[in-house]
Amino acid sequence: MTLTAFARRAGTEAATTGGDAARPVGRRKSTRDADGLAVASFVLGLIGLLVMNIVLGPIAVVMAIIALARSTARRGRALLGLALGIADLVVLAFLVTGNGTVSWSFGS
Repeated sequence: MTLTAFARRAGTEAATTGGDAARPVGRRKSTRDADGLAVASFVLGLIGLLVMNIVLGPIAVVMAIIALARSTARRGRALLGLALGIADLVVLAFLVTGNGTVSWSFGS
């Protein structure tokens, strides 16, 4: 399918200058939103390893799945966010089974 056929099918007019400008405006915004979700899931997953993993882990997983479903250009970052979100939940499971609490404890 050519670019002009795609533009006609989507009901918008696309520029023919290549790159981001070649995509319809709605598609460009959706990709930008998905990229933001990918970065946010990575950051939340990373922070969740240290604090608030009960909240940040599931949020990172959901945001990464949404970013991947929207075909983000930052697929690697979304996959890292997904892995870190799952790691947050694994850390939470170890904390709950080891200490019987949802908090870190560094003493004896």
